[in-house]
Amino acid sequence: MKMKTSLPLLVLPAVLLAGCAGGTQNRGLESVHQPVISRSDYLLDLSTVGGQLAAGESRRLAGWFGSMRLGYGDHVAVDDPAGDALTAREQVSTVVASYGLLLSDEAPITAATVSPGTVRVVVSRMRAGVPGCPDWSRNSSRDFDQHTSSNFGCASNSNLAAMVASPNDLVRGQSSGNYDAATGYRAIDAYRKATPTGGGGNTVKTENAGGK
Repeated sequence: MKMKTSLPLLVLPAVLLAGCAGGTQNRGLESVHQPVISRSDYLLDLSTVGGQLAAGESRRLAGWFGSMRLGYGDHVAVDDPAGDALTAREQVSTVVASYGLLLSDEAPITAATVSPGTVRVVVSRMRAGVPGCPDWSRNSSRDFDQHTSSNFGCASNSNLAAMVASPNDLVRGQSSGNYDAATGYRAIDAYRKATPTGGGGNTVKTENAGGK
């Protein structure tokens, strides 16, 4: 009997404490709402004959890429466990290049086994989002501890997740080891050499649409 009556007494303070907390706690200037990256893998098995794609498979691959709206940020790889479809890999690389992308060196591990006489094309697509936003679970006007609001960071981080071209950059970033100083200086040099607009100059080229 004592154990049955003491259990609610122990749980009650924890419940009251949780009720006082009330919503997401932003105790600093770093928002608790951060972008989360998710990855989806899409598979297409192509038939091969003598190490190259069978007739019509390149056209089927191009149609699949078109339906997926393949673009920057997508990673395409070829899974060839036998390693004897080098020509097929080059053919896939040619189709991928028509979309302005390069074929990845390593293919992600997929659940299904690649059947003999086929190669698997894997498209890995990442998405960024901020779960739980907007968050109005706590009223900042009644926060006597001077915490930032529960919705703090939702707008800026949601916009960042929506605008980033490659969501993977939010995790790994971009290497600056291959920076070309000549390319980086080109825009600055054009701006410095341009005639000021007050003297009739213009750094932006104007186009004439049909003489109008």
